[in-house]
Amino acid sequence: MARAIIDLTHLAKKFGQQMVLKDINLTVNQGEIVGLIGPSGAGKSTVIKVALGMEVASGGSAKVFDTTMPNRLLLGRMGYMAQTDALYTDLTGQENLKFFGEMKGIKSNDMAGEVKHAAAVVDLTADLGKRVAGYSGGMMRRLSLAIALLGSPELLILDEPTVGIDPALRRQIWTELKRLRDQGRSILITTHVMDEAELTDRVALLLDGEVMAFDQPTVLKQQYEVDTIEDVFLKAEGVE
Repeated sequence: MARAIIDLTHLAKKFGQQMVLKDINLTVNQGEIVGLIGPSGAGKSTVIKVALGMEVASGGSAKVFDTTMPNRLLLGRMGYMAQTDALYTDLTGQENLKFFGEMKGIKSNDMAGEVKHAAAVVDLTADLGKRVAGYSGGMMRRLSLAIALLGSPELLILDEPTVGIDPALRRQIWTELKRLRDQGRSILITTHVMDEAELTDRVALLLDGEVMAFDQPTVLKQQYEVDTIEDVFLKAEGVE
C-alpha cells in the first residue's frame, strides 16, 4: 500500500456563506506526481492552501505526512510555489535564492551547490546577478520555481508553475519534476495546460468545489471514451 503524503478526506471549506470546497477526497502518494485541473474559481488554489495549512478546513480532514494541518513544523519539508510571485525585487536572483535557502535551513556549505542546481533547472544561471526588479514575468516565475526546488523538499506543491514559460523550458522543468518523483518525492501541481495533465501519474478534475474524477490519465480517457485529458475535462463539464 502506497504511503499517502497528502491525504484530504471529505474536505470542506467555507468562506462566509460561500462553500468553496464541498467534499474533496484527494491523495498524493510518495513518489507520485498528481495534477489538479479545473476552471478558474473551481477551488484549486484553496485545496493547495488547506494542504499547506494556510487555510483551515471547515469540515473533513487535511493530513500531510500523517499530521493534521496546519502544522508549521512540517513546512521545512515542503517546497511551495504560489500563483503570484513573492520575491524581493530589490535583491538579485542570487540573493533571493540565498535568502529563501537560509529560511529553509540549508547549511551554508551546501548553499552554493543548491543555488547553482536550482538556477540551472529553470535556466536562470546567467541572470542571477541581476536585480529581480529588472526580470520579466516569466523570469520571476522561474525564480519562484527555483526557490521551491531548494533543499530537495520531500513534497512539492506548485500552483500553475509553468504559466508564462516557453515550451522548451517547460519540458526541461517536467524532466526535473519526473527526476524528483523517481527519487521518491511527491508533487502536487495545478495547471491550466491540458497536455501537462497527461504527464502526471494521476489527475484530479475539480469542478464547483468537488473532485469529479481522479485517476491515471489513461484510465480517465478510457472511462470517458475520449483521446485527451482536455476532452475528459470538457465531457465532465457537460460540454460536448
